[in-house]
Amino acid sequence: MRIKGGVTSRRRHKKVLKRAKGFFGAAHKRYRVAHEAVIHADRSQYTHRRTKKRDFRRLWITRINAASRENGISYSRFINGLSKAGFDTDRKILSKLAIEDPNTFTKLVELARSNLN
Repeated sequence: MRIKGGVTSRRRHKKVLKRAKGFFGAAHKRYRVAHEAVIHADRSQYTHRRTKKRDFRRLWITRINAASRENGISYSRFINGLSKAGFDTDRKILSKLAIEDPNTFTKLVELARSNLN
């Protein structure tokens, strides 16, 4: 007896359409379009999980640069001074300090400045 894949296909289609929920136009209604959209979405997800790390680091460096320039020193000289002082912390924390606690950040700038000379 021939077995057709009705139940299996329906399950697979439902799974793809569930993942395509919220997509625009036919991409959340029709299986073939939804399947294509889900494949592309997966590719973008994979890529963006990796670029997210770069983007955040770039954001932190931009924030540190802005705050250090307000204190009269460039980003590269600031980081160089901190590393010469033996002050090891990551850019995420420095960025957070620059935003939330400018006084402490100013003290760090002074520390970096004193270790540059």
